[in-house]
Amino acid sequence: MAFSMKEASAGQQVQPAPRLQIYSTSDTVSPFWRDKYEREAKKYWDVFYKRHQDRFFKDRHYLDKEWGQYFSGAGQKVILEVGCGAGNTIFPLVATYNDIFVHACDFSPNAVNLVKKHKDFTECRVNAFVCDLTIDDLTKQISPFSVDIVTMIFVLSAVSPEKMSLVVQNIRKILKPGGRVLFRDYATGDLAQERLNCKDQKISENFYARGDGTRAFYFSNEFLTSLFKENGFDVEELNLCCKQVENRSRELVMNRRWVQAVFCLLDNSNTNPEAPFRIDYPGQEKMELELDVDDSILSSTVNDLDVDMSDGVAADMFGLPTNTDSDNELIELKLGGWTLKIKVLSKENQHTCKSTGLMLWESARFMAPILERNPTIVAGKRVLELGSGCAGICSMIAARPAEFVFATDGDTKALDLLTENVMSNLRPPISDKFTTRILEWGNKDHIEAIKRINSGGFDIILGTDVTYIPDAILPLFQTAKELISSTNKDHQAALILCHIFRRVDEPSILSAASQFGFKLVDKWPAEISINASQSIINSWFPENGSEDVSRGPLHILYFHKE
Repeated sequence: MAFSMKEASAGQQVQPAPRLQIYSTSDTVSPFWRDKYEREAKKYWDVFYKRHQDRFFKDRHYLDKEWGQYFSGAGQKVILEVGCGAGNTIFPLVATYNDIFVHACDFSPNAVNLVKKHKDFTECRVNAFVCDLTIDDLTKQISPFSVDIVTMIFVLSAVSPEKMSLVVQNIRKILKPGGRVLFRDYATGDLAQERLNCKDQKISENFYARGDGTRAFYFSNEFLTSLFKENGFDVEELNLCCKQVENRSRELVMNRRWVQAVFCLLDNSNTNPEAPFRIDYPGQEKMELELDVDDSILSSTVNDLDVDMSDGVAADMFGLPTNTDSDNELIELKLGGWTLKIKVLSKENQHTCKSTGLMLWESARFMAPILERNPTIVAGKRVLELGSGCAGICSMIAARPAEFVFATDGDTKALDLLTENVMSNLRPPISDKFTTRILEWGNKDHIEAIKRINSGGFDIILGTDVTYIPDAILPLFQTAKELISSTNKDHQAALILCHIFRRVDEPSILSAASQFGFKLVDKWPAEISINASQSIINSWFPENGSEDVSRGPLHILYFHKE
């Protein structure tokens, strides 16, 4: 739900304010999620490989074309593949070069098991083991100074930037002097980074959480060069590769960017000049920046700009298109004779979206059965729900006995999903009485648009879990005042607010209600000052079940317009 204060109510001077959100406006994930991603990084990647198996990354058959000179030559070469995943680097190398031995590590046990189950796995050629390079000492698995080449392909990006130095220092222990690190990883400006920016999944500068909880860092030339130089490496080659990838089945064109580099471990006896930096565009001449370097150290041309990710799976992972069914989960609710199947944002993806309207809130779960058991609350009345979110279960239950129902929210994504839920759960003539509308609290244009459709106002205005942000309370009551119907001899219009008791400032709610002409006439759990026999809400609960309900977490405030 989003709202804005654009208009002062009659007799109340409320200063206009910029649009507010009842969720965090920070451009980064919360400290809770940041720490959770770090603490449970291994679990998220283990689940990733359990789900994708060996389907995410393509086998890297381009390695021979890109870096063949490093793998060939006299004598056996010893390779360490860091973050081996399902073995997409290991097995093309083993098949191409007969005289190499590969150490392969990953901190996901599922990934290492996939390597060991591969048809080409043999212990005489491959040593696969579980290892977290930010905390585990590589020399316990590999002899110091024994490795010729370390391959790091789309792996360092999964590590927190503040821990990347630990990884580089760790691999330095097992590399021979003059040994190389062959590196390929995401570059700043990649399409995936742009998509993650739009989804508010930023952890820190150039570091993001994906929808499945795995993380990705996007490297700049300056950051990567500094990282390796500060840890004893020289930069032999550094390329920025750019390519458009077309997924015809999805009608998508993805602009992918990655960094490709070679780093050499210094033996302290010589230093190399600055490496050339190139931007490689497919189908175009290579563009070399003007650097004073010796032509003899120019890297070989990057002729094959293969993209490592399988296009279809990568599209899912990076959110193309957004709001797919894989992002959602289906909740089934049985309410008396009703069975509602409600699609909401899945729990595993809720951290990726700041909108509060894409999930089912607790007080709606409690209030919907009350409406189902007591249809007289809304029977024959014009009903408005504020902040209904994507679920709208109270509005759907009310639609059967009510004259008509307006379900509103300030979040267009929530309304889109609500419309889908309504279409799948309601049929005519009930669905004909149901309307969804955009409504930011305090937004004059939105309020007037609803008034044009229903000029007589609403007999019942309902809000569940809409009062937990203090800044939302005044515009909520202002909006309710504008849209509630005038009292007549047949009925008295009511505003019903429900919440779960957690950091809800009820005195502020009552103060705001008074400012906009609303009087509290009943409350649940009931206060001593309210006569139980005269309580409106008390009649909603059967006598034999009222004690059970009173012990529950639901709080209800029932207002009349004075």
